[in-house]
Amino acid sequence: MTDLADLTAILTNRPLLLAIGEQVAPSMNGAPLRRLAATLDELRLGARFVTDVDKEWLRSGAWKAETQGRLPFWEAEVQRLSGDGIEIISCADPSYPLNLAMVHDRPPLLFVRGTLTEADERAVAVVGTRRASEDGVRLATRIAAELAASGITIVSGLAKGIDTAAHSAAINAGGRTIAVYGTTIDRVYPAANKGLARSIIRAGACVSQFLPTTRTGPWCFAVRNITTSGLSLGTVVVEAGETSGAKMQAEAALAHGKRVFLVESLTREVWAQKMAANPQVTVASNIQNIVDTVGAEVASHTSMLI
Repeated sequence: MTDLADLTAILTNRPLLLAIGEQVAPSMNGAPLRRLAATLDELRLGARFVTDVDKEWLRSGAWKAETQGRLPFWEAEVQRLSGDGIEIISCADPSYPLNLAMVHDRPPLLFVRGTLTEADERAVAVVGTRRASEDGVRLATRIAAELAASGITIVSGLAKGIDTAAHSAAINAGGRTIAVYGTTIDRVYPAANKGLARSIIRAGACVSQFLPTTRTGPWCFAVRNITTSGLSLGTVVVEAGETSGAKMQAEAALAHGKRVFLVESLTREVWAQKMAANPQVTVASNIQNIVDTVGAEVASHTSMLI
C-alpha cells in the first residue's frame, strides 16, 4: 500500500513523473492525457482525492513496479534536458501557464526552452497556412507586430508561412512570442526554422507537450493546435483552407470558449462563412479592428484576475 507522502512526492520527482506519464499517457493525447492531468490535479489537492481508475493503481503501489525499470532512463533524460536548458513543468506546478490550466484538454506536462512569464497571460495566437500567399504573410506580419507592440504575447506553431511571419514580427517589434512544437522539444520542425527557434527562446519560449520518447508524426500537429489555443486568450486566423491545422485550431478555440478572429478575406472559404455565424467569432475588416477587439478581450481578462 502506498501512503500519502509517496503519492505527493510524485509531483516533485521529475524522473518518476515522466516514468508514470510514459505508462499512463505515452502519446500525451486524447483521453489518457486528460486522465493524467486530472490525476496530477488530484495529487496537488491531496492524494485522498485520487479517484476512479487511478486510485487502485496508485494506492496499491503497482506503479512502483511498473516504473522502476524506467527510472534510470528518465533520470538520465532529466539530467540531459536540464543541461540543454529545458525545464519540465507539470499542470500541478504553480508555474504552469494560467490560460492553459483553464482548458479541459490541457497537457499534463510541458517541456520548455526559454521562459514563460505572467506577461504571457496576455497572449493571442496568430496562425494560418504553411502555403501562405505574399498578402497573407504581409497581413500576419502586421497583425503580430501591432499586437506585440501593445504588449500581447504572440503564440504560434513555428510552421512555415503564417506562423513564421507571426513569430518573426513579434520578435522584430520587441515583443514576446511562444512557439508550440508539433514535435518533441529537442527537434525543430521545419529544420529551416532552427535560427528562428533560437531567437524565440531569447524572446519568450519554445514548448512541447510530448515526451522525448514520442515517435511524432502528422497526428501531433492537431494535438499541438489544441495547446496553442489553450495558451492564448483567442486565435487570429489569417489564411486557412478547409483541411488546414489553422481551421482545426479555430475549432479548438471555440471549444475552449475563446474568441476567434477571422480576417475578412477568409470569408471566401465556406468553412469560414459557417464559423462566422458563431457569436464567439469576429470577422475583422482591418488590422485595427483586430487590435481593438483583442485589447478589449485582454482588458476583460485582466479585470477578472484582479
